[in-house]
Order: sequence, then structure tokens, then C-alpha cells
Amino acid sequence: MGRDKARLPYRGGALAEWVARAVELAAQSATFVGNPELGGIPDLYPGEGPLGGILTALHHSLRETGADWNLIVACDMPEVSAAFLRKLVAAAEASGADALLPVGPSGKLEPLCAVYHRQALAPMELHFARGVRKVTAALKGVPTVCLSVPELALFQNVNTPEDWAGYAAG
Repeated sequence: MGRDKARLPYRGGALAEWVARAVELAAQSATFVGNPELGGIPDLYPGEGPLGGILTALHHSLRETGADWNLIVACDMPEVSAAFLRKLVAAAEASGADALLPVGPSGKLEPLCAVYHRQALAPMELHFARGVRKVTAALKGVPTVCLSVPELALFQNVNTPEDWAGYAAG
């Protein structure tokens, strides 16, 4: 993208603020990992990719809130909604699994718009310590269910200026 996606101007504020509001409406609270200038908590694993951010969020939740479930959403999903996120949380809580990942029409898992139980932390951290950095690979051994989501736009993220062009006017 060439710039901080969290700070992209969107609907009168920063994109990350928009996403955080949807998370807060769905889960009653939101914690931003990284970018302390936006009120985020420091990433425990800077430069280690999305898995490091997920582990940071799970550690924070365990220490600060004791929450069983954690809704993890990337900061660059302009179409994500509180209604969709509430559906994810409810499905996770009813699943009996320790992780729920949406799967789009192409069959691609979406680990950055997913719900993780606190019990997923230890096995994911073990994989991380062994050098795994791919989120889905770190879920090996974690009871995981998938939720089919027919509309890709709900968790479409923006990675390039071209991706962003359609949202920039929002």
C-alpha cells in the first residue's frame, strides 16, 4: 500500500477506527494491536506478521479481560459490519471449537476476520515458537470450524492503492 492502512481516511475518521467501532458493537470492546498513536497496545512480536498480532491480542485479552472468546479483525476491512461480526461470534460460541474462521466463495479461509478461544493461544504460540508464521498453519491441532460466507466483500481487505480507490471516496 505504501502507507499505514490503519490511518487511511474513511467515513470521517481513520479506517481502523471504523473497523474498531464495528468490533466494539459486536463484541462490547475493541483493542487495537500496534500503532500506539491510534490508541493501540504494543505488538509483542513486531515485524512477525498477522500471527504475532493475533497472539498479542490473545495475550492481552487473557491478562486484561479474561475473555474466553476473541474477535480478531484486520484494520483494513472497510465493508465489515457489526451484524456480520455478531454472527461470527455467535457461531463460534455455539461451535464447540476453539477457532472459527469464515470461508469465502473461493474456499479461502479468512483468519484475519475470525474468532479465537483463549484455549487456542497455547498451541498457536507453540507453532509460532517453532517458526510458523502462517495463521492457518498455526491452527494445526486447534479444534477449528469454518463458516461459509457467500459474500466476499464482508471481509475484503485493502492491500494496494487500487484496492483502496473504490473506498477512498467513502
